[in-house]
Amino acid sequence: MNVCSFAGSLLLLLFISRIMDGSVASTDEMLPPTIQKLMKGYNKYLRPFFGNGPVTVGMSLDIASIDTISEINMDYTATIFLRQRWTDERLCFDGNKSLSLDGRLVELLWVPDTFIVDSKKSFLHDITVENRLIRIFPNGTVLYALRITTTVACSMDLTKYPMDRQTCTLQLESWGYNVKDVVFHWTRGNQSVSGLDNLQLAQYTLEDHYTSESEAVYETGNYPKLIFHFKLKRSILYFILETYVPSIALVVLSWVSFWISQSSVPARICIGVTTVLTMTTLMMGARTSLPNANCFIKAIDVYLGICFSFIFGALIEYAVAHFCTLHQPNAANAYMEREDEMNGIVSSIRSNALRARKREEILSRVGDASSPTTSNSKEEISSSQPQTRCTTCMSKTWQVVRCLNCCNIENPHYIDNYSRLTFPLSFIFINLLYWTYYLYF
Repeated sequence: MNVCSFAGSLLLLLFISRIMDGSVASTDEMLPPTIQKLMKGYNKYLRPFFGNGPVTVGMSLDIASIDTISEINMDYTATIFLRQRWTDERLCFDGNKSLSLDGRLVELLWVPDTFIVDSKKSFLHDITVENRLIRIFPNGTVLYALRITTTVACSMDLTKYPMDRQTCTLQLESWGYNVKDVVFHWTRGNQSVSGLDNLQLAQYTLEDHYTSESEAVYETGNYPKLIFHFKLKRSILYFILETYVPSIALVVLSWVSFWISQSSVPARICIGVTTVLTMTTLMMGARTSLPNANCFIKAIDVYLGICFSFIFGALIEYAVAHFCTLHQPNAANAYMEREDEMNGIVSSIRSNALRARKREEILSRVGDASSPTTSNSKEEISSSQPQTRCTTCMSKTWQVVRCLNCCNIENPHYIDNYSRLTFPLSFIFINLLYWTYYLYF
């Protein structure tokens, strides 16, 4: 049984080898004579200049489109035309015209093992055939072009969202050949990347782009790397119309309650609660298109938090004013009577002080007629001096009390009057600080 099975396996291998030889022979027969001559003795598993130094591969990109830029996934999807050029001395032939081959013949040639480093998902277009191009020049130069759609990771800093600027990269490396075998370079420097001038992005504008060359260092060695950098600036107009203007309108709407009578409890409570709930809904809607990461405190979150604080503060303001009204129903009248009383006390003290000063001046002018009179006048002067000091202290104390009364709300109806001025001024001042910081720093 073992001998029979071994013989059967041997016959099967011989049959497969005959079929493969026939297919290769048929493939060679279909190739034109020039290609047959080039392929004779060609080994696609050995790189060009094997044992004689590294092969130089020049690359260029044509950006067909950048479809989506996702803040949630922190990536972008782009369709690119990747063109690679290298020289293979085994493919030199006589003539002055290049040979354009079918893309399926790329399986017969050695090609660089280039890959996109941060790619999450990529595919090669194959409608109606695989979008690959092979062109061989008489001096052995090979042009290999591909059309690829790839989703590439892009680390984003969203602390200034939606006034942020992002820098994304497209990195190309060799998978198996290190710098001793393959060297990558951009064919025309920064001009190696084209197609960006015609791009139309939804939320971004392209500010700048440039290329660089470096080496990727891994445990298995150093590998050639090409990097394409492009800087994006987000367009803020959409967010101004979608988020900032509605939030400002809600803050201004909450101030309407300051002009409504404190006795209209349902009206003021309705305005306060409605604006708070609407602002909460707006804040939740603004976060749906953003990553749920606690490490990001974005500019839009700061602004929505400021607006929510002002709206909630307007609701608390009415609660405080209404509470003071219930506990101080006659606060205004009591305040006026107390002020009149204190003014009367101060005026009497001032009149007594003036009389004492006049008496002192008269005594100083009359002179000393006798010793008892002199002693009496001295006693009167000495008694008037403490009274004058006491009057001065009382006057200063009253001035301090009046200054403190300016900060104390004696009449609860004044709370709305103060709020009509302090809330808008504070909101304008905070807006100036906010926009100055996030636009210029």
